[in-house]
Amino acid sequence: MRSSKFVRALPAAVTAVLALTAGQAVAAPAPAAVPAEHTAAARTVTYDASGAAEFKDAVAKGAAIWNESVVNVQLKPAASGQQANVRIIADDGWPRTLSTGLGSGTIYFGREAVDEGYNTVRISSHELGHILGLPDMKPGPCSSLMSGSTAGVSCTNPYPNADEKAEVEDSFGLVGAGATAAAGPLMYRD
Repeated sequence: MRSSKFVRALPAAVTAVLALTAGQAVAAPAPAAVPAEHTAAARTVTYDASGAAEFKDAVAKGAAIWNESVVNVQLKPAASGQQANVRIIADDGWPRTLSTGLGSGTIYFGREAVDEGYNTVRISSHELGHILGLPDMKPGPCSSLMSGSTAGVSCTNPYPNADEKAEVEDSFGLVGAGATAAAGPLMYRD
C-alpha cells in the first residue's frame, strides 16, 4: 500500500519541482492522514491510593508528572467501587513495586527511604515508572528518574528524562496498536 501512496504523491512532487525551477511559488502538499487503525487513544491505568496514608499527595503528584510527560498512557484515580490496575500501600519497609504486567501491580511506598531523607514525589514517580514498564537504571545520575536511590538523598528530580518518556510511549503505543504486554510478576526494590 505504501507504493500506491508514493505513486499518488509523485505527480505533486514533480509539479512542485517544475514550478520551482520555473520561478513559481508552490504550496507544500498537505500531509497524509494517519489511518485510524494506527492511532490509539491513551490507555488509562487506574490507581488506588487509599492505602497510601501520608503519601497520597505524593502519589497524586507523581501521577500528574507522568500524565504531563507522556501521551500514550494516563494515570487516573480509580472511581469508587472500581477495581484499580495499581494499588499503592504505605509500609515501614523500603519502596518497592510488584509489577504484574504492563500497567498493573502493587507499589509499597516504604517509609524507610522517606525517613532517610529521600523525596516523596521522586519516590512516587519512580515507582510509577516501574508500573509503566521501566526497570531500574542503577547507578545513575539525578537526571534519570529510574536511577532511584543511587542519585542520592539530595536528588529531588521527579521527572522522567527523554529516554524514559520514549520507552513508556513505545511500550504503551504498541499495546494500543494491539500488541500484548509481557506477562509475569516483576519485583523492583529501590
